Amino acid sequence: MWIHASRAPALQAACRFIEALNGDFEVLVVPDALGQIKAAVPKAALAVITPEGLTNAEVMVVFGGDGTILRAAEWALAADTPVLGVNLGHVGFLAELEMSQVPELVSRVVAGEYVRESRMTIEMDLFAPGATSPHWSSLAINEVALEKASRAKMIECLVSIDGEPVSNWGCDGILVSTPTGSTAYAFSAGGPVMWPQLKAFEVVPLLAHALFARPMVLGSDTTVSLQIQGEMSAVVTCDGYRWADVPTGSRIEIRRHPHDLRVARLSEQPFTSRLVRKFALPIDGWRGRST
Repeated sequence: MWIHASRAPALQAACRFIEALNGDFEVLVVPDALGQIKAAVPKAALAVITPEGLTNAEVMVVFGGDGTILRAAEWALAADTPVLGVNLGHVGFLAELEMSQVPELVSRVVAGEYVRESRMTIEMDLFAPGATSPHWSSLAINEVALEKASRAKMIECLVSIDGEPVSNWGCDGILVSTPTGSTAYAFSAGGPVMWPQLKAFEVVPLLAHALFARPMVLGSDTTVSLQIQGEMSAVVTCDGYRWADVPTGSRIEIRRHPHDLRVARLSEQPFTSRLVRKFALPIDGWRGRST
């Protein structure tokens, strides 16, 4: 169980969930929440979550927003454990349930009544100028974001696909996003929404000063290379919380991660319905529903 430990509603919901299990399951909990949960549910069978212990877990339940779910997903991906999120954030696109549905969550998890979706992930390597081996590597569930380090000037970045140069953009940055991340940062930057079952990713320039500066959707077997030109340095961020400095001349290579993330769903709800509900899309039109 992964919890946004500094948020009281997340702790309260987690305690209700654990208490409703009636001690029938051992619950692995993140260390910063373990003490508070033990005090609230003293009879529960609790242990600290570890990468080794997670490999035998049936499901990872996450109480928090999309940021909390992304942090939990990094561990779940390595253990091939499905993630089931309870939303305490705003949009909560990765979450399956809202807080009011916690009682339903308990019965469904105990009965194993959930389906598993497979979500493509990506990995990246950062190479120093002239280096043949990366000095920093990371995975991403949502996106890899290369952004300028200084507010004063744009970066200049050569974009290559499968070793072939495509464009040299002067821009604020470039995103490489998975279908899961297409409703996050890439969406805000003008990228297309991709249905999560797609095996593809998109490249989205951020405020590029160029005639050709359109988002591109690529096949899942593509390798994208981003090389910083000129004198400006940059910063690369994965899922908004893992980051590294990118000096000028550095190269980033991005490709599909060999393992997909498994996301648990209580029902096979169409992504279209989720999209309409999360973004409150006006499907009735300004004249009302057509008859």
